[in-house]
Amino acid sequence: MPTPSWTVGDVTVHRVDEIPLPPATGPWLLPGATAEVVSQHPWLRPDFAEPDGTLRLDSHSFAFVVDGLRVLVDTGIGNGKERANPAWHDLRTDFVERLAAAGFPPDSVDLVILTHLHADHVGWNTREVDGAWIPTFPNARYVTSRTEREFWATYDMEEARRQMFRDSVIPVEEAGLLDLVDVPGEGVGITPGLRLVPTPGHTPGHVAVELTARGRTALISGDCLHHPVQLARPGIGACVDIDPEQAEATRRRLLGGLADTDTLLLGTHFAPPTAGRVRAHGDAYRLAPVP
Repeated sequence: MPTPSWTVGDVTVHRVDEIPLPPATGPWLLPGATAEVVSQHPWLRPDFAEPDGTLRLDSHSFAFVVDGLRVLVDTGIGNGKERANPAWHDLRTDFVERLAAAGFPPDSVDLVILTHLHADHVGWNTREVDGAWIPTFPNARYVTSRTEREFWATYDMEEARRQMFRDSVIPVEEAGLLDLVDVPGEGVGITPGLRLVPTPGHTPGHVAVELTARGRTALISGDCLHHPVQLARPGIGACVDIDPEQAEATRRRLLGGLADTDTLLLGTHFAPPTAGRVRAHGDAYRLAPVP
């Protein structure tokens, strides 16, 4: 099957699938998105919710070429990782093969952007070789917000999170490949056509990724939005938001800025069709899918 993709100006953005997340993910992650709430927004079905109201969520990355750089945004859960969440534990997916099929073999990637440092966004940072975790993308510059890395450096982590840092973040740092970027309120360009936009709340240094080419714009959400139900109900937060109030304020500001524009929203956990344009709808928003 061809890799799903969208065109933004003269840039092709590929969705590289890792794994659909199990049905139990929705009630755990977004407890406010009950079946009753979902039923009040028929546009969520059939793409983003099952007939019974169960949310559909995915793990995938986005890959594209901009300014001559081969870019990967977020790296998913990874293979063979020891994880507390059974849906993420010791996976064996063909993500790297899919990435190569989309034209991005690991050695060819120049830039890996990490929207934040959670286990399901950094897992393919590394792969296991002879019992050691080594960078999957040895020729890439890995980029995340300085605020994000410094927050976790002083955070009292539980063992599962320490394990994630040991296998998926620290090996990249030790290889000298992790670059920490200061992201001011207005955002920061990291190469022509590519900008990091501060979207704090889910984590303190969370960023969304804005791509601009030939007058067209796309925004990769990371986890400031987990599911399109949050367009209909921006007050619904994730159980793992570090600062729920800030996360909601960020979500409302972001959606207000995207509403009724031509910007393509690419959801990092949105099930297919994954992308769409934000449209004002009643006192909130809906997603007009762009397959």
